[in-house]
Amino acid sequence: MEPRRKPKMSDIFLGIGASAFFGTLLLGWLGSFPGEPDAEVRREVFGNIPLALEVLFYVTVSAFLFVMFYLFSVRARNWQRGSADRRTGQWKRRVARFYQGVSMRTVMEDPGAGIMHAAIYYGFMLLFLGTVTLEIDHLLPADLKFLTGQFYQGFSAVLDAAALVYLGGLTLAFARRYGTRPWRIRSKTRPEDMWILVTLSLIGLTGLATEVYRIAADGRPAFETWSFVGYPLSSLVAQSTVVGMFQVVWSIHILSFIAFLVVLPTTKLRHMVTSPVNLALSAHERPKGAMREMPNLMEATDIESIGANLVSDFTWKQLLDTDACTVCGRCTAVCPANITGKPLDPREIVLKLGEVAARTAIPAVSAPVSVDSEITVSADSVFERISSEELWACTSCRACDEICPVDIEILDKILDMRRYLSLMEADFPSQLGKAYVSMENSSNPYGMAQAQRAAWTDKVDFDIKILGQDEVEHADYLYWVGCAGSFDERNQAVTLSTVRLLDKAGVDFAILGPQELCTGDPARRSGNEYVFQQLALQNIETLNDLGVKRIITQCPHCFNTLSNEYSQFGGDYEVIHHSQLLMDLIQQGHLEPKAGADKKITYHDSCYLGRHNDIYLAPREVIASIGGVQVVEMERNGADGFCCGAGGAQFWMEDQTGKKVNVDRAQEAVATGADEVAVACPFCFVMLDDGVKEIGNETIAIKDISMILAEATLDGATDPTD
Repeated sequence: MEPRRKPKMSDIFLGIGASAFFGTLLLGWLGSFPGEPDAEVRREVFGNIPLALEVLFYVTVSAFLFVMFYLFSVRARNWQRGSADRRTGQWKRRVARFYQGVSMRTVMEDPGAGIMHAAIYYGFMLLFLGTVTLEIDHLLPADLKFLTGQFYQGFSAVLDAAALVYLGGLTLAFARRYGTRPWRIRSKTRPEDMWILVTLSLIGLTGLATEVYRIAADGRPAFETWSFVGYPLSSLVAQSTVVGMFQVVWSIHILSFIAFLVVLPTTKLRHMVTSPVNLALSAHERPKGAMREMPNLMEATDIESIGANLVSDFTWKQLLDTDACTVCGRCTAVCPANITGKPLDPREIVLKLGEVAARTAIPAVSAPVSVDSEITVSADSVFERISSEELWACTSCRACDEICPVDIEILDKILDMRRYLSLMEADFPSQLGKAYVSMENSSNPYGMAQAQRAAWTDKVDFDIKILGQDEVEHADYLYWVGCAGSFDERNQAVTLSTVRLLDKAGVDFAILGPQELCTGDPARRSGNEYVFQQLALQNIETLNDLGVKRIITQCPHCFNTLSNEYSQFGGDYEVIHHSQLLMDLIQQGHLEPKAGADKKITYHDSCYLGRHNDIYLAPREVIASIGGVQVVEMERNGADGFCCGAGGAQFWMEDQTGKKVNVDRAQEAVATGADEVAVACPFCFVMLDDGVKEIGNETIAIKDISMILAEATLDGATDPTD
């Protein structure tokens, strides 16, 4: 399953527009139209325009082009306030993402907004390229001019079609912005939106009006019938004032373009330029699921601040993000915290950071979106505008990053600010304090004794090897049980199912037992980098001393931390999630599920397995391998799946505002009519199990995929009371 659905509609739009325009140019250059070129069939650029006005045109447009570039350079200097962030290499991917930006491919993932934007964008670009082509032809010597004859006629037809597409897109934009507005853009409509639409409309309407009066002033020559919009309308023009009116509308057209050159860098319309650039710069060296790297806090002595507070604490790329934002609200629409009534709005995080950066810039620049004048910013601390309540509501599900059409990295910003709140201000929910103490004192957030970490092994009827004990020095795989799999009673059933399946398949594995500590994921996602590094460095030392190379996990959070983040501190391992290994064992014939009773099973995607690591297919294949099982999908699934509410250390906090996220997801699971909900994460297991109980459903069962597979493969079901 693709991590994101990527429709090809944008490629079709681009192909039609480019083929029409450049095909016409190519045919003209090659002389492919029948007959000899007719020098009389051509447009006289600046015809009926006084020389003084022509000179003024060149001077004014050149001056405002310089102004536009200067205003963009001022914004770029504002981005340079940020810290270093290496965004080089991976050129093939960068070019591909840039193409997806300029072709509107990512915008097209929302067809409603995509078609409107594409019509404006492609129409504008064709008209702009047409204008540039006219100017090139105008400046060429007489014997090299190419806009003549039938080629000119075809060229005129293409531009008239582009004008209709462009104005049609603007009509949709007005209706979308000021008619029946989607809720996610309703609150973000500002006066600048009207200025943008009026400026763009003036360019299109005066462009057509200029064509109408030009054709009329030229006496409506027959060859202009190819201008299928301008030619019929030219018959309605009064001949007595045609030249004067032509000069007036031509002047308004030029002035509207000059206005566009000012509006472009000073309003959110700048995303026409910054969004494709941001897409090209989105690739970075760290894995998708990894947080930004920090220095070793156990050794560093000169660190004055940790995390992000001041504008300069953010990277230049994070500041560029704020100017690339299209304010579309797609991130807001998929955020589980926002949907369930929490104070977090991912879009606001981006815009508020941009606002603080803009208002404290020297020289000053306009904010990403115009804001109310009574809102003040007195310092360059982002907490002038962002509250801690917003940040602590985040589940780190990564839905905002995944849906963003311009690859804004919202989660990084939230987690960096959490680092500052947690370590520099001690501003974190009180329940997290208990988890921190437990991780520091007991090496697990449950506060359980490490000596009990392998107590679950008493429930199996075969020996489980423990690396480093009883002369066990090697195993093909280390099975990383995790804190939940070791201490949580419900998740011990997952552990038991997994080890019995591994034993059945003949997999050579061992565990660490009391040597295994929490990976530190809850600490890092809640900003406590210090506790995370304490745990991570101890685990890495243990794993390296024991020569561990390959690790199996049943927890996506452990999977993500071990595979994507331990490498930042010298821990490089081949990590496989139990869903992937079980799928491989089934495909290789080492596990042979029997046909079970006919039943419907719906699978809930773990955020840290799915969006953070793009593993969608393996868990579904494990379930589908069981005969008699019908896999049904929830409305929100795959990359569009909905969080259980536990990520970002929310499992250790109380959900006291709005609707509970796990209840929302539980209701969606029950609505499928499934008999069972399959999960592949210990936190999803607990959250959904609690969720269905809270809504009073007694019929649907929550089970890990290993439990479902064990029931169909082994003799007897695996039960947490074993």
